[in-house]
Amino acid sequence: MQNAGLSPTPSLRALGGLAVAALLSTVWLWWRLGAAPGGAPAPQPTTTILVWHWPFASQPPELPGDTCTRYGVARCRLTVNRSLLAGADAVVFHHRELQTQQARLPLAERPRGQPWVWASMESPSHTRGLGRLRGVFNWVLSYRRDSDIFVPYGRLEPREGPAPPLPAKRGMAAWVVSNFQKRQRRVQLYRQLALHLQVDVFGRAAGQPLCASCLLRAVAGYRFYLSFENSEHRDYITEKFWRNALLAGAVPVVLGPPRAAYEAVAPPDAFVHVDDFGSARELAAFLTSMNESCYRRYFAWRDRFRVRLFSDWRERFCAICARFPQLPRGQVYQDLEGWFQA
Repeated sequence: MQNAGLSPTPSLRALGGLAVAALLSTVWLWWRLGAAPGGAPAPQPTTTILVWHWPFASQPPELPGDTCTRYGVARCRLTVNRSLLAGADAVVFHHRELQTQQARLPLAERPRGQPWVWASMESPSHTRGLGRLRGVFNWVLSYRRDSDIFVPYGRLEPREGPAPPLPAKRGMAAWVVSNFQKRQRRVQLYRQLALHLQVDVFGRAAGQPLCASCLLRAVAGYRFYLSFENSEHRDYITEKFWRNALLAGAVPVVLGPPRAAYEAVAPPDAFVHVDDFGSARELAAFLTSMNESCYRRYFAWRDRFRVRLFSDWRERFCAICARFPQLPRGQVYQDLEGWFQA
């Protein structure tokens, strides 16, 4: 019989060593995951985004603590309290207020290493003063797909359930326009197109303004909608495409960036691109001669997708937090104007 006072056998010592190693590994894993043994996960820090001036508004909206949670972004705090400048994780500046000098950059008070975000959803044709912003901003929030924080005007998302029926059509084409200038290509194309195609024009420029809730109902009764952008720039695809046409239930006839830019965000058979035709007469002939079967194929996407709009600046700014861990540290836009005009 073995004496109780004798040392453990080598096999028992080996088993004990394995148990200790396993315990240490478990403790290390808990620590790496931000949890303590027997405790709840350690709270993750909240990212604070300071909005220096709310876009197009003298007063910002209410920003309760769960603002970004409503948009699916956790641990993100939006604030307009400028006294929090020193402690903000990032500060975002909307360009329009910088351009009109409603807001000024607090360069003298900028904490060392604090990321600043330049935000704009306007096209380069309507953006001035970028030359003064050399070497100031670290990240860009815009509709450009190569932005650090890419925020489109809209996108297609998987549909749950059947698509609603297509609205009944009573007219050929509609266009809603407020800014009507002869030098714009869209105005020139419209005038050429109207010689061969019935286009009903709404909006302030036509003396027939539509209320926000009236636009979709008005456009829904038309087969086509002229989704003509006010200027043609890289990735500049606005609510004229997403809301006024796709969401309303009309086929968009698009004038904007090249077809490839549209095909990057929508099926190639969901729209008609004006660049596919040699003249306005050819385009009009194509639209007017389209039979019902061909027309319905432009809505095949509705069986699989739905339109989601991104029009709320709160959601746009919350996207900074969603991208925050992946954003490049130490990056500086030395030539913001050159980048944006490209």
